[in-house]
Amino acid sequence: MRPVTIATTSPPQRTDFYRLDDLLTDEEIEVRDRLAAFCAAEVTPVASEYWERAEFPFALLPKIAALGLAGTTIQGHGCPGLSAVAAGLVAQEWSRSDGSVGTFFGVHSFLAMQSIDLLGSDEQRERWLPAMARLELIGAFGLTEPDHGSDSVALETSARRDADGYVLDGRKRWIGNASFADLVIIWARDEAGDVGGYVVEKDAEGFDARVMTGKTALRSSWQAEIELTGVRVPAENRLPGCRTFKDLGRVLTSTRYTVAWRALGLAMAAYETARDYALEREQFGRPIAGFQLVQDKLSRMLAEVTTMQLLCWRASRLAQDGRLTDGMASLAKLNNAAKARQVVADARDIMGGNGILLEHHVARHHADMEAIFTFEGTDSIQSLIVGREITGIQAISQGGRPPGPSQNA
Repeated sequence: MRPVTIATTSPPQRTDFYRLDDLLTDEEIEVRDRLAAFCAAEVTPVASEYWERAEFPFALLPKIAALGLAGTTIQGHGCPGLSAVAAGLVAQEWSRSDGSVGTFFGVHSFLAMQSIDLLGSDEQRERWLPAMARLELIGAFGLTEPDHGSDSVALETSARRDADGYVLDGRKRWIGNASFADLVIIWARDEAGDVGGYVVEKDAEGFDARVMTGKTALRSSWQAEIELTGVRVPAENRLPGCRTFKDLGRVLTSTRYTVAWRALGLAMAAYETARDYALEREQFGRPIAGFQLVQDKLSRMLAEVTTMQLLCWRASRLAQDGRLTDGMASLAKLNNAAKARQVVADARDIMGGNGILLEHHVARHHADMEAIFTFEGTDSIQSLIVGREITGIQAISQGGRPPGPSQNA
C-alpha cells in the first residue's frame, strides 16, 4: 500500500438549521467535534483512495484506538460510557466522513462489544471488553447466513454439545471484520433449539473466513463469507445471557438506532457538499445556487436532514431512558435510510458529471447509502416491525416465528 498523506483541513461547516446543538450536553458536543476534527484530518482525505482500491485502512486503527470511543455507551471495562446521543453522534460523524470506517466501527463497537456487555458474564466482560476498547482485539458479529437474511430467525448454523464445550458447523455471509477479527460472535442453535452466541477466537481450527469481492458499496469495509466445519468452542465462550432470538434481539434493538444516525451522517455530508458546490459552480454567468430549481432541491434536502436529526435525537434519548421499543428503533432506521437515499441522489444530481467523481466524495456516499438502506433490516422488514407494534398483528411469519432483521454489514 502506498504511503498515506494526512491532511490538516478543518471540519466542514455543520448543518444545524433547527439549532439541535441547544439540546446537546457539553460532553456530547465535545465528543462529536473531536471526532469530526479527526475525520476531517485523517479519514476523509484518504477515504476515496481506500474505497477505490477496496482496501481496508489498517493504518488508521492505532489512531482510531487513541480516540477512546470504542464501546461507546458501555460502562466500565475501559469503555467511555457515553450517552446514547453521544453514541449516535459518533456513528453520524464516522459516516459523514466514510461509511466504510463507520461500518467497521459499528460492527466492532456497537454489535460485537454490545453483545458481550448485554449477554455476557462478568468474567467474559472483563476478559474481552478492555482489550476491545483499546482495539487490541477486533470483534465481529456473525448472524446473517447465505440463505437467511431478513429471515434471520431461521438459523441453520448448529452448536453441538461436546465434552468440554461446543462444536459449531454452518455458514455465514456478509460478516463485517470477520476476515481479520480476533473474535467472532457466531449465532447458532443448539440441539434443544436454543439460540446462543459463541465467541470463536482467532485461528480456531475449522473456521474459514474469505473476503467478499465485487461490491459496489462500502468497498473498503471488508465483509466475509464464513465456513464453520467442526469448530470447537470452549464452554466458557458461550454468552450465558442468550437462549432465545428475543435475547439476541436486545442487541439488535440497542444498536439499530445508531444506523439511523449513520444514514443521517451520509445525508449531511452529501447535502453539505452539494450546497458548497452549488455556491461555487458557475453556469450561464452565475452560481448554480442562484437558480430556482437548485434552491428548491437544496431546501427539500435540508428539510429531510433536519427531520432526520430530530428523529435521531429523540430515539437516542428514549434509548438512554430504556424506553426505546423495537418499533421505535425500526421507525428511525426506516425513515432515515429512505430519506438519506434520496438526499444523496439529489446531491449527485446537483453536481452533474462531477457528482460521479470520487474526488468530490458524493459518489462514494451515493454508493454506500445503498448498503445502509439494506443492512440491519431492509426497508420492508423495518416497516413490518413498526406495523406489528402499531396494530398488534404479525404480518409475516415462518412456522410461527416472527421476522427478525438481518445484520449483514
